[in-house]
Amino acid sequence: MHSYTNSHRILVALDCIIFGFDGKSLKLLLIKRNFEPEFGKWSLMGGFLEENEDLHSAASRILFTLTGLHNNYLEYLQTFGAVDRDPVERTISVIHYALVTIDDQDPAALEAHNASWIDLGDKPTLIFDHNQMVETALRQLRYKAAMYPIGFELLPEKFTVPQLHKLYEAIYNVPLDRRNFSRRVIATDLLRRTGEKDETSSTKKGQLYALNTEKYQAYLNGYATFMPELAELTAC
Repeated sequence: MHSYTNSHRILVALDCIIFGFDGKSLKLLLIKRNFEPEFGKWSLMGGFLEENEDLHSAASRILFTLTGLHNNYLEYLQTFGAVDRDPVERTISVIHYALVTIDDQDPAALEAHNASWIDLGDKPTLIFDHNQMVETALRQLRYKAAMYPIGFELLPEKFTVPQLHKLYEAIYNVPLDRRNFSRRVIATDLLRRTGEKDETSSTKKGQLYALNTEKYQAYLNGYATFMPELAELTAC
């Protein structure tokens, strides 16, 4: 068996930026560390690459460990490799971001890892270069949400148009004209009427929709742009 000579030990870590939406604001899933280094401080959820797994499998494992969820939207983002990014040992971090439905998570998994959903606007200072990771992920989310309808990944199975409108306002952190937004979304044919109504609403705006999954896949795999007018907000 051959081996590389004159090589040095470098660890490969996976860090996940996990976004959720509670109906009002965009949230991050963070852990308050009960281990060293940086005991008691806030960080992203991460772990080390195991010998017999690829990078995406490792990121999926970490996401499942923290949320109990499989098959969520999970995308490779960037690799962080500054020499001094980890004070303990030379470590490069391969970061992914995930979009999950908060209501579908496993509360026991969150409790086991001392994890909490934090409003993006209230994000505490994170350890190492995790703040930069979050900023990078948010820029990518804003870009991709304009180009592709991935924002639906943050919604429950059934939702109202006002809920969808509120979601996109939360993603871009700006007010969006309600009528124009509703008209634009309905024109995409991504919404499928369920014939049901949100029982908490007393108006027709409480009509519940579901995602047209075939149309959704066509947007993901095709060349149509979901909401190009939002693209100019990606720098916000």
